[in-house]
Amino acid sequence: MFLGEIFGIDGVIVLAVVAVLLFGGAAIPKFARNLGSAKTEFEKGLKEAKRSDESGTDAKPTETKPTETDK
Repeated sequence: MFLGEIFGIDGVIVLAVVAVLLFGGAAIPKFARNLGSAKTEFEKGLKEAKRSDESGTDAKPTETKPTETDK
């Protein structure tokens, strides 16, 4: 849902100005980049889960046997 639908365009402008004042101009692009990366990783995980469901295998990692250093 777009913020403009919830708050109106005036609310979105006020929200943007407050965000710039609180976090500074340099922090906003970093936040947007991190948000985009998180969205990409989330979508990648959804595709992997869907692919594993279609193939009939579990998405769980396989267990390994303990080695001499683990004991």
